[in-house]
Amino acid sequence: MSLAVQLSVSDWLAFFNHFLSLSLLAVGGAIITAPDMHRFLVDEHQWLSEQQFSSSIALAQSAPGPNVLFVALIGWNVGLNAGMGLGGGWFSVGLSALGVVMSLLGIMLPSSILTYNTTRWAQRHRDKLGVRAFKLGMAPVVIALLVSTGWLLTAVHNQPTKDWPLWLLTAVAMLLVWRTRIHLLWLIGAGAVIGALGWI
Repeated sequence: MSLAVQLSVSDWLAFFNHFLSLSLLAVGGAIITAPDMHRFLVDEHQWLSEQQFSSSIALAQSAPGPNVLFVALIGWNVGLNAGMGLGGGWFSVGLSALGVVMSLLGIMLPSSILTYNTTRWAQRHRDKLGVRAFKLGMAPVVIALLVSTGWLLTAVHNQPTKDWPLWLLTAVAMLLVWRTRIHLLWLIGAGAVIGALGWI
């Protein structure tokens, strides 16, 4: 369900700048920046609904391809809301395409440039203690950000007594990702079970 929002040129620039800044925090993948995207787009500006946000991530994660696709869907939905939904015609489609381009360019450009240059430098200095320590230190940061993303997506319904299977699934999926190598198959199967039981 689309929202009717109005975005000025300064709003679009703030949208783009936010994704530029998130790009530099996306260590381990764009998905770990989802909690801050939620804060900025849903809580702070109300440019997206809770349902649009969680559906964008769920659809992108179930589709083949890189998980950064959820950023494109979020950008599409922001543009769609700015164009007054699908009833806005070509104007709405144009704003949706603008949202896709701005979100993807914002999330990918700084991190790609930084990763390329940093990787070249780290390869040349791979035997230094500081480089090895940095690599080891990033692991807990990435894990904590992934856990917070899972928490955010599980809590979106805000009905703990009804949604306890989602909380249980989140905990089990986290343990499987941590302790096994079959997590992709598990998550696909779990999503099918949840859909069949009508929990979401």
